[in-house]
Amino acid sequence: MTLDPLPFSSWLTAPAHQSWLAAEGLRLLEFARGSRLDIGFGALDAQGRLGAGSRPDTLITARMTHSFALAHLQGIGGACQYTSHGVQALAGPLRDAEHGGWLACADPRPDNCRKSAYLHAFVALAASSAQVAGRPGAQALLDEAIEIIERYFWSEEEGALRESFNRHWSEAEAYRGANINMHATEAFLALADATGDALWLTRALRIVERVIHQHAAANGFMVIEHFDGHWQPLRDYNQANPADGFRPYGTTPGHGFEWARLLLHLEAALRKATLPAPPWLLEDARQLFDANCRHGWVVDGAPGIVYTLDWHNRPLMRQRLHWVHCEAIAAASALIQRTAERRYEDWYRLFWAYCEQYLLDLREGSWHHELDPNNHPGGEIWPGKPDLYHAWQALLIPRLPLAPSLATALAQQGRGANVTGV
Repeated sequence: MTLDPLPFSSWLTAPAHQSWLAAEGLRLLEFARGSRLDIGFGALDAQGRLGAGSRPDTLITARMTHSFALAHLQGIGGACQYTSHGVQALAGPLRDAEHGGWLACADPRPDNCRKSAYLHAFVALAASSAQVAGRPGAQALLDEAIEIIERYFWSEEEGALRESFNRHWSEAEAYRGANINMHATEAFLALADATGDALWLTRALRIVERVIHQHAAANGFMVIEHFDGHWQPLRDYNQANPADGFRPYGTTPGHGFEWARLLLHLEAALRKATLPAPPWLLEDARQLFDANCRHGWVVDGAPGIVYTLDWHNRPLMRQRLHWVHCEAIAAASALIQRTAERRYEDWYRLFWAYCEQYLLDLREGSWHHELDPNNHPGGEIWPGKPDLYHAWQALLIPRLPLAPSLATALAQQGRGANVTGV
């Protein structure tokens, strides 16, 4: 499906804005190169330094591998070496050679380290991007990641992913999370393109039906994050730990934006595959975007989007995290592409204006990953600057179509294929 020309002057089609996005991406990549270790990648501090005794982090390694693969597909010098470095680490020392899969922490003792679906979704995403980029060893890594996901994490009965296991795969966590299933949706879109198997699209649709069309829709399109093993909402989950970086109490506006974007990617992917795309995918994306703008943006009197809300949509953790605003930008750009409506352009420009004023760190490099409620740099939830993935994708998504997924779109663009439109 190709949209009619936009009825207003959109930044998405402005050459100057496209050039700025590309230049900002190069600035981010240069900063991120400092995260390379002898094995994989590690977390950078606010100045872009690895701390003394830095150890490889499997999640960061997967995200960096994915990000540098996307850079390599654009022809950015040196990115291929960083991609291969990540593939080698994930296929070698960061893999659990004894029991299979990948550990969420460096200490492999079975009593304190679990194998999470969240991490495995990112390994699959990294492997698929590296495979599309043609890096040695990526196909074998992708094959193993898929095998592990299908054997342990995907539940055909539930139409969603199980959360985590112990190291030996003998004990499953009695918890279901929206966050991991959101990133599984992203990974499954990439797997459909990398493998040519539309099964991954039908699985992604089943996830979206459960988490968004069923549960979020019943909660005013504010995403319910935590569930028990039978998919009953756990509204009190982590109430004593509201600042958790991955499982915070309450609702998380940033995830509402991220889901909105993914629904539009899924709709476009289903259409490209000539599969039925339910009309509620667009409507739910609109509702998610509107609800999270209404409840998350400037709700405490200061600019920006708060991290979490309570069950009455009141600000809870009022820190402004960079990834939340990255996802708001990406969601707005996706809605501009899909609907050609001016209001989404207005939000897109507003979010970028906020990021330029508060989040871009032009002195030390990269973006501030966390700001306090007064928009001053902080580090209670997300210290340092360890993550390239969110900001990098926020700079890429406005430059690419909604489908295929990022790596495949860049590969087709490099071959001169027509990848414009939805």
